[in-house]
Amino acid sequence: MSDIRFVPAVLKLHLEALHENNSENFRREYTALSEYEEDAIGQWLKIARARGETRDTDEVLLNLLVELHKKVDELTALVKNEEKKLLTLAHTTEILEIGFEHIRIEDPLFDKGREYYGRIEMPIFPKREMALYLKGIEPYVAEIILMHEKDMKDWNAYVVAKERAMIRELKKGKKNG
Repeated sequence: MSDIRFVPAVLKLHLEALHENNSENFRREYTALSEYEEDAIGQWLKIARARGETRDTDEVLLNLLVELHKKVDELTALVKNEEKKLLTLAHTTEILEIGFEHIRIEDPLFDKGREYYGRIEMPIFPKREMALYLKGIEPYVAEIILMHEKDMKDWNAYVVAKERAMIRELKKGKKNG
């Protein structure tokens, strides 16, 4: 276990062990949370980018405008009582440390070798929940065994950002100490 490199992070994890009764529901939600099951504006933007129609557009401004449109869609759905519900999972815990392929949690919820479905609330832009599958290594540590490609890129970028923040804090501590 000592060969896993962790950095501190504070994230919320919702999870439940896989078994025959729930695996199909988890698979459906995992697919629904994928980058391929985006809303209409997301699909339109992908097609426009593929055609080169956004070539002369400011990407940052375009992304902000798309996210604003999504927020309006979310508020409209909320007003119409059409809010998309996620599955209620058996456990909620805090993630204390993260690595590129592993997480360490606050509570001893993992059984060695057992697989779990989970969602992590990510504090990134756009804010969203990432669906993933985990495999228990020890009661507090699990390996990430499946995550959507776009989510994996965002996860890796988040881990790198946390590593950089930790290094800055260590350097600052040495200067002050």
